[in-house]
Amino acid sequence: MNPLIPHHEIPATRRDFLRRSGAGFGAIALASMLSDKRLLASLGDQDGVAGNPALNHLPHTPGRARNVIFLFMEGGPSHIDLFDPKPKLNELHGQKLPDSFEMPVLAMGEANAPLMGSERTFKQHGQSGLWMSDWLPHTAEMADDLAVIRSCVSDGINHSGGMSQMNTGSIFGGRPSLGSWVSYGMGSENNNMPSFVVLTDSERQVVNGVRNWGSGFMPAAYQGVQLQSDGPPITNLNNPDGVSNHRQHSKLSFLEQLNRRHLLSREDVTELDARIKSYEMAFRMQAEAPDAVDLSRETAETKALYGMDESETETYGRMCLLSRRLVERGVRFVQLYHGAGSRWDSHSNLEREHANLCRGMDKPVAGLLKDLKRRGLLDETLVVWGGEFGRTPMSEKGNGRDHNPTGFTMWMAGGGIPGGQVIGSTDELGLYAVEDRLHVHDLHATMMHVLGVDHTRLIYHNKGRPERVDVNEGHAYQRILG
Repeated sequence: MNPLIPHHEIPATRRDFLRRSGAGFGAIALASMLSDKRLLASLGDQDGVAGNPALNHLPHTPGRARNVIFLFMEGGPSHIDLFDPKPKLNELHGQKLPDSFEMPVLAMGEANAPLMGSERTFKQHGQSGLWMSDWLPHTAEMADDLAVIRSCVSDGINHSGGMSQMNTGSIFGGRPSLGSWVSYGMGSENNNMPSFVVLTDSERQVVNGVRNWGSGFMPAAYQGVQLQSDGPPITNLNNPDGVSNHRQHSKLSFLEQLNRRHLLSREDVTELDARIKSYEMAFRMQAEAPDAVDLSRETAETKALYGMDESETETYGRMCLLSRRLVERGVRFVQLYHGAGSRWDSHSNLEREHANLCRGMDKPVAGLLKDLKRRGLLDETLVVWGGEFGRTPMSEKGNGRDHNPTGFTMWMAGGGIPGGQVIGSTDELGLYAVEDRLHVHDLHATMMHVLGVDHTRLIYHNKGRPERVDVNEGHAYQRILG
């Protein structure tokens, strides 16, 4: 009797034994015929598969999307001045918040400040007639591809809590990031590239730093790999002068043996295992990553599409173009931070600050959507745009807006999501979400749903406790798929 097989699962008859054995041999034969060890791994137990983020896992259902590009506007863009026009707010400009509104809890404590109307001009765009402000002329050209969600809600009042929740589901640090959950649930389609990549648009550190793309209580191998946005995205990819690939491989194989021997008595130290896997990945990346990040192979027309020929848009345009090349090569989750260092946080001079930021972001983002679409990649790539929260209708310092987590806008495109639709709404001043409120937990569950992953079945056991990406509180908004 095999002690590893529970008593209730022992075959009762020879026929039962042959049926079970035949099914197992059939799976092995299928994987062999397909010459894909990743498929064989996906037929194994969840823990065995999840132990290697490089493996390609089968989703719970056929997903509309295979990859995610998350365009993160750090600091909190103003939905009122971009996607959610409020004529009533302009009408009440300079007055106090009406008594019929619940007084919000604000980060800077200026809830009693007078209302501030928007100076932007809003127009309807595309056949769908989506409303967008004149700050986004290029994104407006893609109106019929966007699903604009005007009713997003978060619990994070300040940047630290807001960033943490939008990235990990909790306002407190320590949980795995969304990209880590995607890596855990789906793995990578390319063993020679990381499954989760992060880029920021400056050397400024984003709030909470690397914890935004950390793996939390999961093995460290699931954390995001940060590439450089200035200069070569990945350094030291080539062998030193005079070192052949054979010699490099032999040296790393010997080091791997030593590392594995060292790990045997330290299996609970996931950082050590992640370090070993990172060296292995680095060697494999030498074969494919140089081509992935080599933008010299792109035409001048493509670079101009992303705004790489203009100083204001060159940096984010390069990042957006890199993201397209990465998802083309099987990277599951790419996160691009714009305004690193909370530059979207316009507590004052919102007109000047947001105008500059929009000029640097608008053309690259539209270029990414256009490029994905013309290459047939938009249908299988989910593009998400947004920040950690929005801005208030009340003024701050006379010409700025405070943080607003109670009602703000994000949008999704691609991944089989019908474009040209508006989901949910805020009140007539843009302060509170009032229809189809989608909490961050719901947004995360929805994104997993688009990928074909049932967030209620994607579970990681942390110290015996079942954990989910949505902190066990979210619901996928399935109507977004039409």
